[in-house]
Amino acid sequence: MSTIIEAKNMTLSYNNGKTDIIQNVNFKINKGDFVFITGPSGSGKSTLLKSLYGQIKPSSGSLIVGGIEMSSVKKSKLQELRTHLGIVFQDYKLINEWTVSKNVVLPLVIAGYALDVQKSQAQRLLGHVKLADHGDRYPLELSGGEQQRVGIARALARNPLVILADEPTGNLDEYSSNVIWDLMENACEQLETTVLIVTHRIPTIFSLRYRHFIIENKGLYEIH
Repeated sequence: MSTIIEAKNMTLSYNNGKTDIIQNVNFKINKGDFVFITGPSGSGKSTLLKSLYGQIKPSSGSLIVGGIEMSSVKKSKLQELRTHLGIVFQDYKLINEWTVSKNVVLPLVIAGYALDVQKSQAQRLLGHVKLADHGDRYPLELSGGEQQRVGIARALARNPLVILADEPTGNLDEYSSNVIWDLMENACEQLETTVLIVTHRIPTIFSLRYRHFIIENKGLYEIH
């Protein structure tokens, strides 16, 4: 079983290392793992997620994501790593001036894929998230749940190695939440995508075997 993410004695801090948020933690995430990270508000859940896509560097210790040491990663290498990550934000981060279809294929646009590839991938993914007839609409014409499903489709656009999601169902109705959990389960089960989700609450109905970490008092602990 190959390790995708590994932290060794990792500390994450703000204020130039003066304020430790997460201190001296160790963990391993393997290919195909489905991981929930919970903890009180302000405990460092989103900070941990940001470290995994390089927005925050460890102040000490080691963090390896996809074979890359994040504490000393160069910008070009970080950009390359991010092409293998699907990132889902709580506030969607869609481009309101772009159609839904174009938002979905943003990672393909950046990577320079041909227009016919973009179009077929947009159709496939929008069907996947149950928005097949919404491609020509704009984000502000959609509900919050629909916008988040567009965000999930975008995260899946390049068949990522890892999906990182920050409270993906935090503000959503039950139907949209269930669609999103199904999508995440399918990505993990069928594509062997590693899925790591920060959430306040693990869904009560969840068929996949998962791992659960909790952040408390600057530590990270796995619940067995």
